[in-house]
Amino acid sequence: MPAPLSNSLAGVRAELAAQVALAARQQQALRLIGGGTQAALARADAGQPLDLTVLNGVIAYEPSELVITAGAGTPLARIEAVLAEQQQMLPFEPALADGRATVGGAVAAQRGGPRRWMAGATRDFILGLRLIDGLGRELGFGGQVIKNVAGFDVSRLQAGAWGSLGVITEVSFKVLPCPQAETTLQFQIGQAEALLQVNIWAGQPLPLSAVSWDQGCLRVRLSGVPAALASACRLLGGQALDAVDAQQHWHSLRERTHPFFDGAGTLWRLSVKPTAPVLELPGAVLWEWGGGQRWLRTEAPATLVRAQAVQAGGHAMLVQGGEAGTPVFHPLAPAVRALHQRIKLAVDPGQILNPGTPDFL
Repeated sequence: MPAPLSNSLAGVRAELAAQVALAARQQQALRLIGGGTQAALARADAGQPLDLTVLNGVIAYEPSELVITAGAGTPLARIEAVLAEQQQMLPFEPALADGRATVGGAVAAQRGGPRRWMAGATRDFILGLRLIDGLGRELGFGGQVIKNVAGFDVSRLQAGAWGSLGVITEVSFKVLPCPQAETTLQFQIGQAEALLQVNIWAGQPLPLSAVSWDQGCLRVRLSGVPAALASACRLLGGQALDAVDAQQHWHSLRERTHPFFDGAGTLWRLSVKPTAPVLELPGAVLWEWGGGQRWLRTEAPATLVRAQAVQAGGHAMLVQGGEAGTPVFHPLAPAVRALHQRIKLAVDPGQILNPGTPDFL
């Protein structure tokens, strides 16, 4: 009888912990390697590669409890396939990247797709995780039940940390049932009017699950039971999009294969208040999340882009292109940066994990 997967992964975790401990003693930097889908953003080519794809496998899945636990190197596509058999899903709708995206990478980069707007971010569905700190110690936080957090939530601190605060080895996610039906409506409308209208709809009891706007076209996805969708369609109006075309559209945003992302030049991702007005920046714009996530192609100076993002209540990440030396991540205020560095030193005193990522550390 084969050994349980949890036992075999325990052995893999122990081997990885030994490698990290050795690197810490030798002051050798480590570059964490998963599916490689975020390599361009990490921009950390220093350090000895540490392959995390060996942490591959679903450890536990309880459909009735809406919880799944998997090794950090497990492809998200596999997780989605397992969940789909029970008509369940990862609510934050992460990109699958042709099967290369992994569980650990989704947490480290906190990637979320169109549904993240109403469902919540990656961190909102992390119930617990295991990790290896910068000294090679194996640590566990949270658990495999929905109500398990008391005190400082270290599990969710890992979301968006880009591997700088530990080597994630195992994650437990809360999952949700798939919606019974979905409909996408589209409207020909200007950007300013679209922002206003979407924010009005967001304050009403409507089954909204995603929105996007680009080139004068607003698309709104409704998800839920058929009766609720029919009622919302009558209220909102617009033109119903063909089901296949709608699926392709939201998939293209989730996977960033939409034509908007094919262009050359500098690409920015701005996270701002959804209620922020149209930004006074030149270039092409595509936005999602009720206006909270705005993609911008522009040759405007980085200082101007980031100043506009701050004025809109957010920050700007450089996704593609830009002048040499421009930080990828939005520079932090001195006090906030000092706090991040204190946390980093607490869990990785030798600063060996993913040095230079994020680039404000």
